[in-house]
Amino acid sequence: MKSKIFLILFCLLSYTSVSQEIDLKSKLSYLINNKHSNISVMDSIFKGNEKNKKYLEEIIRISKDNNYLEGLFYGKSALGKYYRDISLFKEALIQYNEALKISKELNSIENEITTLNNIGSVYRRQDEIINGLNYHKEALDKGLSIENPSIEIQKLISISENGIGNIYNSLKQYNLALKEFEKSIVIHQKLNYKLGLAINYKTIGTAHEALGNLDEALKYFKKSLEYNKQINSKIGKIICGYSIANVLTKKGNHQKAFETVNAVLPLAIEENDKFYLSNTYNTLGLSYGYLGNYSEAKKYLLTALKIAKKHKIQTIVVKANENLAFLYNKTGNYKDAYNHYKVAKEEDFKTFNARNLIYVRDLITEYNKERAENQIKDLAKKNQIAHLKVTRNRNLLIFAISILLFVVVTLFYRGQRKELKNEKKILSLKQDALRMQMNPHFMFNALNSIKLYIIENDQKKAISYLNKFSKLMRKILDASSIQETSLAEELETMQLYMSIENIRFSNEISFVIKADDTVNLNAIKIPPLVLQPFLENSLWHGLSSKKENKRMHITIQKISKEYIKIEIEDNGIGRKAAAKIKAQKSIQRKSVGIELTKDRLETFVKPLKNDFKLSYEDVLNKNNKVGGTRVVLMFPLS
Repeated sequence: MKSKIFLILFCLLSYTSVSQEIDLKSKLSYLINNKHSNISVMDSIFKGNEKNKKYLEEIIRISKDNNYLEGLFYGKSALGKYYRDISLFKEALIQYNEALKISKELNSIENEITTLNNIGSVYRRQDEIINGLNYHKEALDKGLSIENPSIEIQKLISISENGIGNIYNSLKQYNLALKEFEKSIVIHQKLNYKLGLAINYKTIGTAHEALGNLDEALKYFKKSLEYNKQINSKIGKIICGYSIANVLTKKGNHQKAFETVNAVLPLAIEENDKFYLSNTYNTLGLSYGYLGNYSEAKKYLLTALKIAKKHKIQTIVVKANENLAFLYNKTGNYKDAYNHYKVAKEEDFKTFNARNLIYVRDLITEYNKERAENQIKDLAKKNQIAHLKVTRNRNLLIFAISILLFVVVTLFYRGQRKELKNEKKILSLKQDALRMQMNPHFMFNALNSIKLYIIENDQKKAISYLNKFSKLMRKILDASSIQETSLAEELETMQLYMSIENIRFSNEISFVIKADDTVNLNAIKIPPLVLQPFLENSLWHGLSSKKENKRMHITIQKISKEYIKIEIEDNGIGRKAAAKIKAQKSIQRKSVGIELTKDRLETFVKPLKNDFKLSYEDVLNKNNKVGGTRVVLMFPLS
């Protein structure tokens, strides 16, 4: 009888397995034939099999055989999530990294950003903060670089911001974390994206809990729980369960804390996600400890610690040891209490210091290297100026002797031209040296911003800012060797300059460059860095005193065969108000940059048929009041 039952069960299982394989092949055949590339479509088609490893491996195999990259990407991503959820992080990273390569082959920025965030989350679960931060930052940078991002890209950007916020939480920078969470939640509120809202409310609650704002933390955890119930997320319910229980424990409501975490324990065991399971056991053990049931407390805390050690879940290794120290202290076992407390502090100290030391060391090395290169270039430039001054004096002497000896008119003329050429070059180099120290406040504040990012452990921002700063300095140095540059190159330099200045204005300024299609920016030649003083004037006299909604536009139009018109317009406080503020200052400074720019323009257009024209206009708003300033430069084409 038993053998017959076994045979029937075997046949049923075999039939189910065969029918499942046939069903999978038909689904993949449909996707391949219709060339589907949308991941959300695949999610709906393969729904229910996300935890079936053999099913996912079969998707990968069939997709590989048919060179179906979209299916291969889906399979690798899904298998990476499968391994991540059971805390096999090494295997998860292998699958996600292969998915990342495929996303690049597909040239799919959406898939690439998704995978970068997934890799970041794997590193975060292992408490490998630096790697986690790098991947989330790379994902965020790619998302923000897209003009007019789709709703999906906007969601991915918010996921990156949330991931960075979680990293700030791990670094105990809770106020910085809250800023990232507040940015992340905006798009989710706008779209009423319930999963995103559930995640963000939970992470906001975590930051408030760490800051000691227990009532705020409880409020946000409960908000998260409501959204998790609406979308029926088991993982979300588990997370909110032990998170709420932790806050209740801190508030002294130990019985309610125990009931809350105990209610989600069956769900955590069923899901078997080692990260969340170890968290649940840890919180449950602590609840038992406060209720005086020390044997159960010890059992669950040791189980949490065992899982955390096996799967390298560093945060729980620290927390479980801290809780065991508390438990042994309660029971009078002071030796074990001391040992667990010591381990907890050593592990926490070791991890936290490793994050910062590696982070700051690499950043300072890069910064010092860049600064040394700039100093060498600056010294070389000064030496060149000194050499040209010697040459100029020598030529003056030759010129004087030539007059005394009544040299022929031709030689006199050539000497004069050579002298003028040297004078012009010296003037140009002096201006370049001045640019190397261009607005000391600008350079001082830029380096201070880098210093702040180093202190805040924000490697990506610091390196990005440092690279932009050094690139601008290189462009200024390069300009010293040329008398003219293309308008396209000039606009690129101004874009770089404004991106650096805008960081110090908290990216409040909307800076836009518009050029008529009829204008060939590469063909038009102008003196290098000639627009920078006007932008600086608009920033510090027009926009710096304005509170919000700051704009600056550069517009280029070809108005005739002889002229192009370059307009620099801001919506600042206007010339009159700026002059009044300037008059109230104790130290009056003349705008040397504008005067030098006029001199350079005059020298540059001398060989041309037409002269340049420079004027300033007030911009009037709807109420016919001054609402900004417009600089109009009429530049000759011939």
